[in-house]
Amino acid sequence: MNLRVSSVHGIMWISHSQRPLSVDEICHALAVELGSTDINTNNVPSIRTVLACCQGLSTVDKGSSTIRLIHFTLKEYLSRHIDLFDRAHAIIAETCLTYLNFPAIKDPLASPCSDPQLTPFLGYSSFYWGTHMRMELSDRSRYLALELLDQYSNHICAELLWGLVNKEPFTGYIGSIKTSPEPFSALHCISYFGIAEVAIELIRMRGWDVNQRDSAGLTPLMWAARYGHEEVVELLLRQKDTQPDMPDTEYGRTAFSWAAGSGHEGVVRLFLGPLFFNPGSMGCRWGALQVMSSVFGWKYVNPDKPDDDGRTPLAWAAQCGHDTVVKLLLGRKDVSPDRPGVYDRTPLLLAARCGRDGAVKLLLEREDVSPDRVDHAGQTPLSLAAQHGHDEVVKLLLERGGVRPDRPDNGGRTPLSRAAANGHTGAVKLLLGREGVNPNMPDNYGKTPLFRAASRGDGGVVKLLLERQDVNPDKQCDGGKTPLSLAAANGHDGVVKLLLAREDVRPDRPEDGDQEPLLLAAGNGHDVVVKLLLEREDVSPDKPNSYGKTPLSWAAENGHDGVVKLLLERKDVNPDRLDNCGQTPLSLASQNRHDGVVKLLEA
Repeated sequence: MNLRVSSVHGIMWISHSQRPLSVDEICHALAVELGSTDINTNNVPSIRTVLACCQGLSTVDKGSSTIRLIHFTLKEYLSRHIDLFDRAHAIIAETCLTYLNFPAIKDPLASPCSDPQLTPFLGYSSFYWGTHMRMELSDRSRYLALELLDQYSNHICAELLWGLVNKEPFTGYIGSIKTSPEPFSALHCISYFGIAEVAIELIRMRGWDVNQRDSAGLTPLMWAARYGHEEVVELLLRQKDTQPDMPDTEYGRTAFSWAAGSGHEGVVRLFLGPLFFNPGSMGCRWGALQVMSSVFGWKYVNPDKPDDDGRTPLAWAAQCGHDTVVKLLLGRKDVSPDRPGVYDRTPLLLAARCGRDGAVKLLLEREDVSPDRVDHAGQTPLSLAAQHGHDEVVKLLLERGGVRPDRPDNGGRTPLSRAAANGHTGAVKLLLGREGVNPNMPDNYGKTPLFRAASRGDGGVVKLLLERQDVNPDKQCDGGKTPLSLAAANGHDGVVKLLLAREDVRPDRPEDGDQEPLLLAAGNGHDVVVKLLLEREDVSPDKPNSYGKTPLSWAAENGHDGVVKLLLERKDVNPDRLDNCGQTPLSLASQNRHDGVVKLLEA
């Protein structure tokens, strides 16, 4: 093997591969000779040879067994200086295709080399030949690609690629491809990769059903639209039999919907351009389009067509934050900007929930968009934005007229309650700054925003709420729990400290069942909270509940040494006090084999 060529090729593969290559992958890739007709295993170098030829610029990552450049700065340098490697992507594409066209690879049943362990380069070449080819096309790669695609339905690489694009594991050899009622055809493949020059020749070579769905229910047009391959989309749209408004079988999404949801403005414009008949301009109803299409040969696409969940292309674009597509669709008279889909969520509701402030701003500029419309759970765009902590969206909605900032949902929870429960201090601060927001409003379970924040242990939100004098810090919810009792039970010492600083908080207030904050903290072993509560004179350290359990007996029973030690330091705690079952803290600890607690109590 020529040392100079090996060095150049090795570094080229490492720096230009689409993902890190395993040791076996790069060794087998370097063994492929362009123009050869089959695998020559004698050409496969050892990894030691590869590293030596790379002259110290590469190393093997022991954790992943992949080869990489010695430092990321070197990779950045090589990626910026593309002239260092002549035709890098073209050579890689040609190598991948040469490999895939080897008889031992394309006819795996005829060769023992079909074992994936013996063909480690099969996966990478199947997944990425088209990616490299799209980056740099050559005459040789075009010829090799057509040779591969001519036998694609029977080739193992078809199933491998199918498994990758659908995130499914490889299930076997070519048998599943042969028996699949809707295969991932060569036209699907080239549409996925988006190589228009090859797609043109492929269509010329054979008569294709351009509307054929693969086993995921997608047509070639959908694959091209989904990944923004404009030239392939236009080529397919110009085919006489193409049905551009056909939905897929899994989600009911059209190619136009896939393009809008992926943010491919150029593809969206193709669908709305001169290749299509615009029924809105002629006052035509959608029901008459099928007849007009067959008579006049017009193509049409419904830019407002919902999928099986009721989401329109606009809804998908808004949800995914593709502002240019949203703006483009909002300029159409045949697009409904406030159309609800699944769970009664409109484009605005979806955009607000996902924090797409650009799309939200565009939608709020429309008079025919309701800024306070509720979904199936009674949540408004403001409620959803506050729940997920999208401060910029919250701000936009609060500035818009017609938005009720304190509107409760079906569970009685306001936007403030949703924001507080999830620890979003920015949204909480914005909502507290608005008039008409009741910071003390309970939901259907009697839980206030403060209660929600305290139960989560979020000191930042609790502090903001406690700065409001109109907040009742001791309000009980259904079940009698208070913010303090819940914070104490969960060991949120920072929140407990904030609550105890308020004069209107009763630190000994019991919830239903006579469970006081100290008892709850002791029973759950929260030493710091117990210490904070014991510093209060209005807390009784030895008070039993209705079952006769004191903080000490409960801590002893559960084996919390630290809490037991704190309580035993108190003179007003009786270590021999009996509960309603006649058991002492010592007997409870001994019964549960808590030796450390037993030792403390016997001392």
